[in-house]
Amino acid sequence: MTIYQEAADRIWQARQTGIPCAPIRDLLGESDVAGAYRVQEINTLRRLQESRIVGAKIGLTSRVVQKQLGVHQPDYGLLFADMDVLNGGTVAWGELHQPKVEAEIAFIMARDVLDADASSGEVLAAIDYVVPALEIVGSRIAGWDIRITDTVADNASSSHFVLGPSARRVNEVDMLNCAMTLCLNGEEKSSGKGRACLGSPLSALTWLARTMAAQGRPLKAGQVVLSGALGPMVPVNPGDQCTAHIEGLGEISVEFGEKSA
Repeated sequence: MTIYQEAADRIWQARQTGIPCAPIRDLLGESDVAGAYRVQEINTLRRLQESRIVGAKIGLTSRVVQKQLGVHQPDYGLLFADMDVLNGGTVAWGELHQPKVEAEIAFIMARDVLDADASSGEVLAAIDYVVPALEIVGSRIAGWDIRITDTVADNASSSHFVLGPSARRVNEVDMLNCAMTLCLNGEEKSSGKGRACLGSPLSALTWLARTMAAQGRPLKAGQVVLSGALGPMVPVNPGDQCTAHIEGLGEISVEFGEKSA
């Protein structure tokens, strides 16, 4: 068994049992990012037996978080159909792994982006519309004790996502200055602006489109792209209600189910 298979098995077991595992950097080290994506791909193939890919998410879009993890670029994970939670719906607590929530701008693609050297203009032209989104992140690594190889291997610490109902064209939203507020149980817990996401959510999307094309999993028409948090992520507890508002895009909400006895 390779170290990549061993790491993938460790994360997969944590996902299946709900019992967090030790960091996988004890197998891969902290610099083998390519190896961490190999681990991610092993579990992607397993996930494809259960669900289908509907898009991708961009992580580590905050310069502060990048500095904390010792990296200088974002990472990515894949979105599957069974991660999708309806706006205003409830996500079962038993499906979550040390959950936190963050508000983002999501892009829905109109066309495939097949070229690894696609220009920013070509990526912009491939967008159909944008919506507000909540990403519920989760970690299979105990205590969120992660470095770059841990989160990449763990599908960029993905869990679930919620898309809002108010679709807009890109030119109808101020991508740099749109203000975001996120509340838990009516109390503001996080805030930020579009420029907090790698300078602009469009910059994050362009990075992802090029990277995914180079990796042989290009963005496709109809797919969802979560472009990265507009403010700090917030831990959640059973029974919490989360509502976020993004200027120019409107409101979005989700509830967290109670913990089973």
